Amino acid sequence: MRDLIGSHDLLLVTLDTLRFDVADDLVRAGRTPTLARVLPGGRWERRHSPASFTYAAHHAFFAGFLPTPTGPGPHERLFAARFPGSESAGTDTWVFDAPDLPTALRAEGYHTVCLGGVGFFNLRSPLGAVLPGLFAEAYWEPGFGVTAPDCLDAQLDRLAEVVARVPAGRPLFSFLNVAALHQPNRHYLPGATTDDRASHAAALEYVDSRLERLFALVTGRGRPTFVIVCSDHGTAYGEDGHTGHRIGHEVVWTVPYAHFTLHPGES
Repeated sequence: MRDLIGSHDLLLVTLDTLRFDVADDLVRAGRTPTLARVLPGGRWERRHSPASFTYAAHHAFFAGFLPTPTGPGPHERLFAARFPGSESAGTDTWVFDAPDLPTALRAEGYHTVCLGGVGFFNLRSPLGAVLPGLFAEAYWEPGFGVTAPDCLDAQLDRLAEVVARVPAGRPLFSFLNVAALHQPNRHYLPGATTDDRASHAAALEYVDSRLERLFALVTGRGRPTFVIVCSDHGTAYGEDGHTGHRIGHEVVWTVPYAHFTLHPGES
């Protein structure tokens, strides 16, 4: 990633709460065709999250601790905040002297924008302003949140406004936290009265149907875009009696991950 800074726009999308098993099943079944087209080899990579809930996971992500490959390491990271004793920053790692990625990118001339989804990005409390506060621009509204069936559409409407006014020559870092997968997600499955794996899957199908627009927005500036798409954690739907996350369960720790480059005209 080190050689891309400045020449490429950056897009980080966290599909909040997305389980690896559901994501993997859907792409194999052809139910997420947009993702199948852009994922390397048409498949998600199975990784482990550094945390079991949104706030902790994103703090780790922004410091360079993205989900970790499940095989034995150490694994070289894409980017990293410099600190003594780090063993996972290699020759291709972009190492920066800042506490977090948005701050480091601003120092490199990037315009940084956050489009929040779940409550840790809602700007309604001091806690909900911590992560958005790392960015030059940050937005949240109820239409971006977990109860809005068209939450990603609303985020993309706002992103279109941002992209339109950022000078074409200035690099852009866009971050989207997509809330659709998070409970409640029963509204994506007609007739459903509870949240379960099926409604979780239906939420991912909704997200996939909107990704073409997202990719067109970020590549429409005429610059190549390095994209990271992953989940911050999974969630339980009754496994071993558990419901939800912030627990040490396999379905929570195991997440889908991918990174790839999009070029203008490929969206």
